[in-house]
Amino acid sequence: MRRTLAFCLALLLSSGFAMAEGITHKIAIHIDESDMRLMNMALNNANNARNYFQSIGDEVVLEIVAYGPGLQMFLKGQSPVADRIETMALEYDDIQFSACGNTLRNMSKNLDRPLEILEEATVVESGVARLVLLQEDGYSYIRP
Repeated sequence: MRRTLAFCLALLLSSGFAMAEGITHKIAIHIDESDMRLMNMALNNANNARNYFQSIGDEVVLEIVAYGPGLQMFLKGQSPVADRIETMALEYDDIQFSACGNTLRNMSKNLDRPLEILEEATVVESGVARLVLLQEDGYSYIRP
């Protein structure tokens, strides 16, 4: 009985020490709808996850990927959440905003004028392909 109790206590303590070391969580958040409520939810999800993991001593790396109608989130002069994105980009160095290049080119072609993305966003070739690559790299996939 004592050996079992000692073993359980040792196991519990060793797992506690392993948790105290902290790990890095990688999170990919997907936006494909032009809906301000969903855009705000995605930013809230990023904020909440970041705050939680940091509160327990872990690191977090976040990437928000927008394509299709969701690209509006990153369009200069059209994004309903541009101020929040700017603030988050200034406050956090562990977040990336990725805009789908395919969507950007197609939207620009359909409107017969070039569209600009926010300075905080980076154009990736394909939003869908980017999400696949992130998941293959161990990112947890979140869709608000």
